[in-house]
Amino acid sequence: MSPASTGASTAVGAAVSVRSADSRLAPGGPGYRRMSFALFLAGVATFALLYSTQALLPLISGEFGVAASEASWTVAAATGGLALFVLPMSALSERFGRRTVMTASLAVAVGVGLLVPFAPSIGALVVLRAVQGAALAGLPASATAYLAEEVRPKALVTAIGLFVAGNSVGGMSGRVITGWVAQEWGWRVAVGVIGVIAVVCAVAFRLLLPAPRHFTPGSLRPRVLLGTVRDHLSDPLLRRLYAIGALFMTVFGGVYTVIGYRLTEAPFSLPQGIVGSIFLVYLVGTVSASTAGRLVGRLGRRGALYLAGGTTAAGLLVSLAASLPLVLLGLVLVTAGFFAGHAVASSAVSRTATHGRAQASALYQSAYYIGSSAGSTVGAMAFHASGWGGTVTVGLFAVLGVVTIIVLGSRAARVAAHREPVAAH
Repeated sequence: MSPASTGASTAVGAAVSVRSADSRLAPGGPGYRRMSFALFLAGVATFALLYSTQALLPLISGEFGVAASEASWTVAAATGGLALFVLPMSALSERFGRRTVMTASLAVAVGVGLLVPFAPSIGALVVLRAVQGAALAGLPASATAYLAEEVRPKALVTAIGLFVAGNSVGGMSGRVITGWVAQEWGWRVAVGVIGVIAVVCAVAFRLLLPAPRHFTPGSLRPRVLLGTVRDHLSDPLLRRLYAIGALFMTVFGGVYTVIGYRLTEAPFSLPQGIVGSIFLVYLVGTVSASTAGRLVGRLGRRGALYLAGGTTAAGLLVSLAASLPLVLLGLVLVTAGFFAGHAVASSAVSRTATHGRAQASALYQSAYYIGSSAGSTVGAMAFHASGWGGTVTVGLFAVLGVVTIIVLGSRAARVAAHREPVAAH
């Protein structure tokens, strides 16, 4: 081949490469707004469904005649199902495509959501919620991978931020809506309304989301997947980050599962609608999560995690007061601390993993939702046994676990730093 031909081939290849890069979505370009809105709606539907019963637990307890510890399983089963299936769903999305898995996940979750209002017993309700959580695992497992493949790198953080915003809006609005609807028509109508909202979101998501153009199917090879998972779990730093995410979520899951019981009982005796509106405190978490990057820049990752843990612990202690304003202040601090800690830990996972980042993130999400399930169940059991003080004690032990992990991690880092010069010498 002549030099001219070679040069022409190189130019053509470069042009093809540029066109390929340009074909990815970017703000202002065709399809970007549709994609962003579609994934925002998917996030709304996912978290509205996932936590649809959390604000309604006192009413569920009353109808079925069960304690808080039993009713809390309607939350724990959903988050537990998601935790168990997020890794398998991430593997399925590698083979069958992100949009396909997300669409199927939403379809199943929405279908189950329309059955939840007709659950004849607490056992049936828990089973339906577990299936719903398992189905929803396809969303977090696939959405970020879809964005990484279809959006230009410079726009990726913004695009992921919109999806996360949908998560927080769905989680918050689902609880607020169910609270007010349940106050007038009962918890069954409330979860039915959430189901209908999720149907609308799911249909709009499927109609709006652009077809993937940069997805390359992979093979479902369990040996490769297990090898990647083993690599991540053998990394001490990743193990610590997974544990930190789980412990922060243990606090958060316990507090928000039980707070409805505390506020509907004396001395507060708040109506269900007002209790549901308490979840507007989530907006504080949106702010604290967005400032986590600046905290890390000023204090370092360990310093930011110490501050997040300290803020969470302070909120737990303040919430012990028998004053409603102080309880609300406590919830604000717990929420701000949790979201900051979660943002720092989850972002550190993607920076730490050198390969298999989708699986590394899936493992973090699995640990995170296991923490949510544990917090919901253990926090409710502690409340049943010892009141709000018992739930706070569980949360304080979880924060102590976070601090202990950070201290041990710092010590391990110092030991490794001392060993390196010796080895080099």
